[in-house]
Amino acid sequence: MGKIIAIANQKGGVGKTTTSVNLAASLGVLEKKVLLIDADPQANASSGLGVDVETLEFGTYQVLEHTISATEAIIKTNSPNVDIIPAHIDLVAIEIELVDKEEREYMLKKSLEEIKDLYDYIIIDCAPSLGLITLNALVAANSVIIPIQCEYFALEGLGKLLNTIKSVQKIHNENLDIEGLLLTMFDSRLRLSNQVVDEVRKHFSTMVFNTIIRRNTRLGEAPSYGESIIAYDATSKGAINYLNLAQELLKKNV
Repeated sequence: MGKIIAIANQKGGVGKTTTSVNLAASLGVLEKKVLLIDADPQANASSGLGVDVETLEFGTYQVLEHTISATEAIIKTNSPNVDIIPAHIDLVAIEIELVDKEEREYMLKKSLEEIKDLYDYIIIDCAPSLGLITLNALVAANSVIIPIQCEYFALEGLGKLLNTIKSVQKIHNENLDIEGLLLTMFDSRLRLSNQVVDEVRKHFSTMVFNTIIRRNTRLGEAPSYGESIIAYDATSKGAINYLNLAQELLKKNV
């Protein structure tokens, strides 16, 4: 049975989409069958893997609405072993449209029942909010990876996210685990970056991934070509970091 991992943090710009796309691509290169679900109306994970979001017929919106099955929304990507359920800007409307539906928090979980055994890993790229779409992702997931940027406000809002996860565990999904906290945008030249790493490791110790994602120009360039960092520049620091993260994840889930 495939493991479903949500990549979540209500703060924007912490590396959620970068992590979702490149972790999926890295797992694919390591011969795992992966499905990436774009659950962010900005649809950056979709365009980051070369999907033309303007011409999309189906995507996460229809899957959450249950107007189509998850199988019908799956698109193959150019990354080896990686499929995607893409997003479109219309996903913005789903929060309003689901609000009156029964069991609205379980819409994604129900949709994934038919396909979760077809993949080794299902990665959900969440929006930078704790709204209904992110709640659906946490209810559907087995675990959550929380990216934390190595900058001044790194821990701001983390308590709120952890409380949301506790609430989801208590009410909707008792099996939800925290897969780990992932330190991103690390710059070894900056004292602040090193202080954030020390602080996070001190407070959360074993919950923190050993792998740290370093600031890397190539990581920022890759999405504009519709490619993962693995396809764009496999020798870059960014590619090596994400391959190390994928290997660390696989070791944790043996």
